[in-house]
Amino acid sequence: MRIAQVAPLFESVPPRLYGGTERVVSWLTEELVGMGHEVTLFASGDSQTSARLISPCDRALRLEASVVDRTAPHILMLEQVFSRAGDFDVIHFHTDYLHFSLSRRTPVRGVTTLHGRLDLPELTGIFKEFGEMPVVSISNAQREPVPWLNWQATIHHGLPADRFGFHERSAGYLAFLGRISYEKGLDDAIAIARAAGLPLRIAAKLDAVDRGYFTTAIEPLLRQPGLEFLGEIPEADKEALIGDAAAVLFPIRWPEPFGLVMIEAMTCGTPVIAFPHGSVPEIVDDGVTGVLARDASEGVEAVARALSLDRREVRRRALERFSVTRMALDYLSVYDGLIRPSSGHEKAR
Repeated sequence: MRIAQVAPLFESVPPRLYGGTERVVSWLTEELVGMGHEVTLFASGDSQTSARLISPCDRALRLEASVVDRTAPHILMLEQVFSRAGDFDVIHFHTDYLHFSLSRRTPVRGVTTLHGRLDLPELTGIFKEFGEMPVVSISNAQREPVPWLNWQATIHHGLPADRFGFHERSAGYLAFLGRISYEKGLDDAIAIARAAGLPLRIAAKLDAVDRGYFTTAIEPLLRQPGLEFLGEIPEADKEALIGDAAAVLFPIRWPEPFGLVMIEAMTCGTPVIAFPHGSVPEIVDDGVTGVLARDASEGVEAVARALSLDRREVRRRALERFSVTRMALDYLSVYDGLIRPSSGHEKAR
């Protein structure tokens, strides 16, 4: 099959530092190539791939200080995609709704994975106007604000089995990995670690929009003992951080569409302590791969339960449910349904 993968340009594929969508695009692209498909990846020029790479910009936009208008490279990329539309059996977009108008006017077989939150009021008009666009959700919870979209499937992310090794024993600390923002709940993670009497290692990206929250709510807390703030760490350092942790804390306050760090941690054998918002109850098998807690108080109680879980079973279940091969096969089923709609493809799975 001739497949185009169209990635956002904010990060390279895969990202060098923080980045979820582009990392998933990388795993999917490489798996499809390994299965023998002819894949073209539209992404930033610093991306690393075994697919054919077409790039409208030399570097990931977030790391290119000279870029002021981040929309312009995306428009250029869409022109590159649609000018070659006849070269592909299917075009898989990961660029939200940016291409919808062009897709409507071009005879392409395309599908869009929606990677973000869908409860924002300004999205309603876009989705109602382009309600015919085939879309894929990354969790069932993500669909709840817009159940009437043209859903083709829910496909949970999956990662390569050899991406993270098994860490049989922990080094006795808790870990937080993600963004510093109110919705990610770093302040609750700190409260849980302090009350549980365990060190907390924090690897987190700070965007300009969240600097006020960091200054007022987080920075004063970091002066307490037992906290180590690492900032935004390279991808190469991630496995050691989450694999050696006793548990990864995921105390979110928002409708998380997926939460990639959860499956990354569980693949190492590290259990997750998470608040049950958004996708979390779909991803964490409570009492098996982690523990669900409703608030920081329950999170403290959850630490002992999480530390008693069988790390080997945590990894086994994660590999069983969240493999890149399963993800690729699920997407191939969607592609096949678009190319041969009479084949009885089941849209809601």
